[in-house]
Amino acid sequence: MGKMAKILIGLGILVIVVILIASWLFGIRNNMVTLEEGINSSWAQVQNQYQRRYDLIPNLVETVKGFASQEKDVLLGVTEARAKAGGVMNISPQTLEDPQAFARFQEVQAGLGAALQRLLVVVERYPDLKSNQNFLTLQAQLEGTENRIAVERRRFNEEVQAYNSYIRKIPQTFVASLFGFQSKAYFQAVAEAEQAPQVEF
Repeated sequence: MGKMAKILIGLGILVIVVILIASWLFGIRNNMVTLEEGINSSWAQVQNQYQRRYDLIPNLVETVKGFASQEKDVLLGVTEARAKAGGVMNISPQTLEDPQAFARFQEVQAGLGAALQRLLVVVERYPDLKSNQNFLTLQAQLEGTENRIAVERRRFNEEVQAYNSYIRKIPQTFVASLFGFQSKAYFQAVAEAEQAPQVEF
């Protein structure tokens, strides 16, 4: 075997090793992309449910206003909380990498939930409202939406946990650093938002 043949065999082996390493790296990267897309999809569902709640509020406020117009402070509080929530409704998945921005989003949503709770407490004083079919329908829709929000937040946290665990393990942590993958924030309920608004009468 000549010197040239040995060089060619050595180059062939080197090319095969490089291809294997590149395949391994890109396989890990592709898994990270798949997990990150799972988070993005799950986050879209969380936002979808928040949007549903956001869309129900004007009808709920109008219905309550018809029976309890003297509760202006409570109605104004719900309207203002809804306006704040509208300002952060569609945060991008990249925001999940910024714990402060994500915490602001959660705080605004918790504020809206608390305002809805105050509204529903006020409703207790109005028996005619509690028997109004339009209100009962909105109440049922709101209750269902709050339950769906809780389910979607749980699913989102499960996706984040799978992704964060994966990118923190060795050797994935090196690949994550190489390709710029970062940990994502979990959804954490603030103290007053740990329970969905009580809408049963």
